[in-house]
Amino acid sequence: MRPADKLRAVRVLRTAGLLDLRHPALTARSSLAMRRLGPIAGAAHISARRNPDDLALVDELGELSYGDLDRRANALARGWAAAGAEPGQVIGVLCRDHRGVVDSMIACGKLGVRLVLLNTGFSRVQLADVACREGVSALVHDEEFDELLSAVPATVRRFVAWGSSSELEALIAANDDGPLDLPRQQAGMVLLTGGTTGTPKGAPRQVRSPLMAAQFLDRVPLRRGDTVFIAAPTFHGTGLTQFIMTLALGSTIVLRRRFDARATLEGIARHRATALIVVPTMLQRILASEPERYDTSSLRVIMSAGALLPTDLGNRTMAAFGPVLHNLYGSTECAVATVAMPEDWQAAPGTAGLPPVGCQVRLYDDADRPISKPAATGRIFVGNGLSFAGYSGGGHKDMIDGLLSTGDLGHFDTAGRLFVDGRDDDMIVSGGENVFPIEVENLVEAMPGVAEVASLGVADEEFGQRLRLYVVLEDGSTLDSSAIRNHVRENLARFKVPREVVFLDELPRTATGKVYRPHLEGRTQHER
Repeated sequence: MRPADKLRAVRVLRTAGLLDLRHPALTARSSLAMRRLGPIAGAAHISARRNPDDLALVDELGELSYGDLDRRANALARGWAAAGAEPGQVIGVLCRDHRGVVDSMIACGKLGVRLVLLNTGFSRVQLADVACREGVSALVHDEEFDELLSAVPATVRRFVAWGSSSELEALIAANDDGPLDLPRQQAGMVLLTGGTTGTPKGAPRQVRSPLMAAQFLDRVPLRRGDTVFIAAPTFHGTGLTQFIMTLALGSTIVLRRRFDARATLEGIARHRATALIVVPTMLQRILASEPERYDTSSLRVIMSAGALLPTDLGNRTMAAFGPVLHNLYGSTECAVATVAMPEDWQAAPGTAGLPPVGCQVRLYDDADRPISKPAATGRIFVGNGLSFAGYSGGGHKDMIDGLLSTGDLGHFDTAGRLFVDGRDDDMIVSGGENVFPIEVENLVEAMPGVAEVASLGVADEEFGQRLRLYVVLEDGSTLDSSAIRNHVRENLARFKVPREVVFLDELPRTATGKVYRPHLEGRTQHER
């Protein structure tokens, strides 16, 4: 960070309640803990020493304080060590969101082993491939995933976290929960890419400076004392980053094993949640679950990330909950790029917002030349202290001038706000013109009677390529394909009109809420 950015970052952290410069010795010890333990265990360690009796976690089994989390992780780390786990080894975690996944993440940092967060939507082959590539020596898993583990070598030790019995709870109960020495060095963790095609790639992370937290807290105003309902899965960057932020602030985290829209609304009301962390498909389901029937007045922040937020969905969220929407744009590889705060969305619906402190966002053309003209589309590149250093299996994202490609195309408006036009590889050329599917999807999704929309590019004799739209209708809707194509024809250029419209009961999605496009191909039988 530049000196000016460091000063601004310090102010952001002080405002959030994460940094207290009146106690320099405590600040120095906290910095050491973060460097040695890593961001998850470091954040939990610091909060346990500041306020051990404060409420840390609420899940379906009850409540745990920060002191409870610290002691449980100490005991679990000792249990794993007795079972043969050593610093430098790798533990994979395949769990839904509950205290077992929290215990495991913190214990990995305390023991100095590398943490690999595994997607609960994996196939058997994907899980086996990732476990082999990342060198996983032990797996923590929920009992429901036993069958997935059948392709993983028997030499990989298993620990059940949730099921008819919990080996994690047995280890915690059987071992000393007293303080542990800090490990010699941080082992780091591996986040996995979305994996909508093939085996997900591993993106290793090591975070050593607490100042990096300012890149989230600058434009997502979480504060000490908040209650944060994390609906997005914690194995994914969206849920994980805000989980770490909440731990570091010493605030309360609310988790549920499975997402349920009505249960989420009930949880917000019951726990007086001040923040809600979601992916866009969760927002869609929440808005379809009569949110007006629940008391959600405590919410100050709804943070949506993990996929592009359709403009109509963002507008309906603001109408239902008020000016609380924060639309974060980033990726597994670069973490955060921009955030649209409520005032940004109100001024420019659909925007991904502005870069927070310490982040740079630039656009480049196909010749790697920077683009600065408003409304001109280019490839999006990001620079910050949170970007990864390369995939664990080898390879890297494209880089220009030290900035990392997100793989997306976008443009700036005259106020410098970023708009994401779609994936670089999603763009199609129709009749010699570039077509960005998101523009058509947003237009159709805003039609009365439409619930969700996705698209694919397909071959076309006249235009070379055209879009095929996949549409999920709201109950009772009588829209047909002609009405949808006519609506696009009346509002956009002719070459953007979809060649066909396919109606589905639901869109196929990954565990993180992204549309799983390979499962869309070939679905043409339900056009009407």
